[in-house]
Amino acid sequence: MTTVLTSFDTWKQFLSERVEQAKKLGLNEDTIANLAFEIGSFLDERVDPKNDEQRILKEIWDVGNEEERKTIARLMLKLVN
Repeated sequence: MTTVLTSFDTWKQFLSERVEQAKKLGLNEDTIANLAFEIGSFLDERVDPKNDEQRILKEIWDVGNEEERKTIARLMLKLVN
């Protein structure tokens, strides 16, 4: 089964589209970053990495504290913008 998580490029495209939707709904960058942090936490706890990029991100996420994880979430948003 193919999902948006199978390919890192597909995941980035999916995330980019969701960020654009959030902006159109009037959400500010801080709110979007907080949502990205929550999504990252959910993925870390419940989703097995599907590719090398996700595995690396999970390893970095796992060693970070909450503030560092929020920075990772913000950097992911910058990556897809």
